[in-house]
Amino acid sequence: MSLRLKTMLAALALAVSPVMVQAQDASQGIGAAKPEQLATQDAATPDSVRQLFESRFPGIQVKEVRRTPFPSLFEVQIGRDLLYTNATADFVLQGALIDAKNRRDLTAERMEELSKVAFETLPLELAVQQVKGDGSRKIAVFEDPNCGYCKRLHQTLTQVDNITVYTFLFPILSPDSTEKARNIWCAQDQAATWRAWMLDGTVPPEAVCDTPVEKVLALGRGMMVQGTPAIIFADGTRANGALPLDALNQRLAAVK
Repeated sequence: MSLRLKTMLAALALAVSPVMVQAQDASQGIGAAKPEQLATQDAATPDSVRQLFESRFPGIQVKEVRRTPFPSLFEVQIGRDLLYTNATADFVLQGALIDAKNRRDLTAERMEELSKVAFETLPLELAVQQVKGDGSRKIAVFEDPNCGYCKRLHQTLTQVDNITVYTFLFPILSPDSTEKARNIWCAQDQAATWRAWMLDGTVPPEAVCDTPVEKVLALGRGMMVQGTPAIIFADGTRANGALPLDALNQRLAAVK
């Protein structure tokens, strides 16, 4: 979540719990049309809601506005974050929109959709590649060398066959992470060095070369990767954290 959006939510007292509050009318006094002139509960469009929302919160850029199944409630996408507002942007809601009848978390479903990545567009040449068996199943993982959950994931992967793992070295935990990422990338055998460190704790020997670490950091930030491991499956879906074996196998099997 962007700092600007966090500041906005804090100002609206939304940071602590999912609660609906009345939005401050920042549009008054700047020549903007009043809400009732632009939209009503019965005659609102995503474009009119966007205009109202952005006029109320100057500096916040709305990526998309969509209707929801809830009458007169609109989904507002800001970056990869979702908020909800009414047709006149008088109220803003942060939290999960639940379809109680069908027991579906509509917010979670939308967040999963928004987080999808076209796997074929990933710059896999910037990743350390490990192949097991025929390598037919593929995942890409953003990992910090000092991430304990990443090491747990690799322990789980020892029980998975016929898989190719592309590891994007994503050193965000400490300066030592950056040093280890460099030593692993510059090793003569990247995969073996990475595997020895993650599974056996064998410290990568010092090595120096040009690395793609800055490019990978920029890639991860652009994809809103906020922690490691962040797993991307071949169908573009994502999972955060070290999935247990059964869950990992289920996700791999679900990829068509």
